[in-house]
Amino acid sequence: MYLLPPVVLLSLSVTLGLLLGLRYLRGERSKPVLVAAHLLLGIAGLQVMVLLLRGAPDGSRLPAGPAGSAAAILLIAAIVTGFLTPMFSRRKPRKVRSTALAFHAGFAATGFAAFLVWALGA
Repeated sequence: MYLLPPVVLLSLSVTLGLLLGLRYLRGERSKPVLVAAHLLLGIAGLQVMVLLLRGAPDGSRLPAGPAGSAAAILLIAAIVTGFLTPMFSRRKPRKVRSTALAFHAGFAATGFAAFLVWALGA
C-alpha cells in the first residue's frame, strides 16, 4: 500500500517523458505545462520513494537494499541532467540537446527499472 504513491507518480512522469521525447523526435515544440507536470511528478515520486527508503510511516521498515539506493541516485541524476539540458544546449541547440536528453532518458529509464525492482521485491 505504501509503494502505490511513488509507483503512480513515477509512472505518470515516465509516461509524460515518453510523450515529450516523441514530440522532440518529431521536431515539435513541447508545451510548458507538460514539461512542468513531468518535472513535478518526477520530483514528487522521488521524494515519496526516498521517504520510504528511510522506513514506512507505521514503523515497519522496507528493505532499502542496493536497488532502492541505486534507483534514488539514478533518478536524482535524471533530474539533474533534465535541469541542465537547457543550459548545455544554448550554443549548439540540436546536437548538444539531443546528447543531454539521451543521458537524461538513460538515467531515468535505468532508475525507473531499478525502482520497480526495489518496489516489487519489497
